[in-house]
Amino acid sequence: MAEFKNRITVSIYDQQYTIIGEDEPGHIRYVAGLVDERIREISKYNSGLDTSRKAVLAAVNIMDDYVKLKEDFEILLHKLEAEGYDHD
Repeated sequence: MAEFKNRITVSIYDQQYTIIGEDEPGHIRYVAGLVDERIREISKYNSGLDTSRKAVLAAVNIMDDYVKLKEDFEILLHKLEAEGYDHD
């Protein structure tokens, strides 16, 4: 059975992208806006780079944030488990 998917057109660094997903359109637009902000931030300090390199740097920065948050989350889960909290 096919699931309903939202098709949303967003602008990231002045380029239009169609994103298809199950998340709410507002969430998709929010995430795309964050990506756009990150690329523009990188662009301020690296204006000589082409768009592809700016996008790769943005992806590396975003994944760095994600990995750090995931590690912090795991630490918190271990602390909660040590205190007897079951998160399942």
